[in-house]
Amino acid sequence: MSELESFRQETRAWLEANAPKSLIGLQMTELTGVWGGKKWAFSSDAEKEWLEVMGDKGWTAPTWPTEYGGGGLSSDEAKVLSQEMKALELPPALIGFGLTMIGPTLLRFGNEAQKKEHLPKIVRGEIRWCQGYSEPGAGSDLASLQTKAERDGDDFIINGTKVWTSYADQADWIFALVRNDSSGIKQEGITFILIDMDDPGVTVSPILLISGKSPFCETHFTDVRVPVKNVINEIGAGWTVAKALLGHERTMIADTFGGAGLKARKASERTFLPSLAVEHTGEVDGRVADGVIRDEITQIEMDSRAFALTVQRTKDAAKAGQEPGPESSMFKIYGTELNQRRYELMIRILGPDALGWEGPGFDEFALDTTREWLRSRGNSIEGGTSEVQLNIIAKRVLGLPA
Repeated sequence: MSELESFRQETRAWLEANAPKSLIGLQMTELTGVWGGKKWAFSSDAEKEWLEVMGDKGWTAPTWPTEYGGGGLSSDEAKVLSQEMKALELPPALIGFGLTMIGPTLLRFGNEAQKKEHLPKIVRGEIRWCQGYSEPGAGSDLASLQTKAERDGDDFIINGTKVWTSYADQADWIFALVRNDSSGIKQEGITFILIDMDDPGVTVSPILLISGKSPFCETHFTDVRVPVKNVINEIGAGWTVAKALLGHERTMIADTFGGAGLKARKASERTFLPSLAVEHTGEVDGRVADGVIRDEITQIEMDSRAFALTVQRTKDAAKAGQEPGPESSMFKIYGTELNQRRYELMIRILGPDALGWEGPGFDEFALDTTREWLRSRGNSIEGGTSEVQLNIIAKRVLGLPA
């Protein structure tokens, strides 16, 4: 028996012995599941137990080094773990920006003290993170950010505002870009720093979206004192760190909205759209009656499967230690626009049932779909607009002249 096959059998046995049976079949995505953190409220004792046992084993971050709380698995072993969890229909024990964004960034750019302080807490789900990049006057042109960091001995005094900070009202820490020097070109003089959301002077205001939810927030910093030791990489070298982290973010967004991470509404996502179409438009000879809708469903299913496989190849490469490249921009633009196509089709299938907002006469699924359709309009803006992604692809992938 090969070592990998032996690992597979041991992994399966451990999962069967330790995973709470009540979680089997529970669907989760990169954005739907247990985020952890001081403010997190578990929906069940099973979720808490699952996080504890997986965190203790380091399998919430299976390829991270064991000295930082990770599982220390090879990329092949991590793939086996993922396969066995899928086979048993087990959800991830933990999700969030700690695992997908700031954790990999700390592994690459953080010093030893920073890694030992933050990574084990991420693995155990003790700290929830949010991102402080965009500002009211610096969104797509992120290098124009104006949140100021003035040096005062061993601290920086930070003043400014960040916007679209996802789940900032639920986060314990924020990784942020601040400007420490305005004398050079705008990409210089930017510093990447970690800030405790409980620090005096940090305030958060949720932003109500057209979907009726408030996942985004505006975050204000007023004379916030942050230790210089919280700077990642070097003072003034934050743009390099920021670009690397954006690669992780765009891959995560693409996977969530366009690929395997799509929120499943049925036991099998593969049969969901045809079943919905049959329910609302009828069937002929066992097929969706409307030929145009039938063709669109087929195209979306093919595109989704091909895209999920392409994203998976990059995720496998990441587990092997390869950093995301320009392909993350391609994933982001394709994945988010694929998600928008999917919701547009769902709205058309639902017909008049998709016109409801609240109240009697509309079932919960239709109301939820309408709100998610509205929410999807922002997919091609967040994480870098589609126009910005196209510019990156043109310059860095195709090598076209500026």
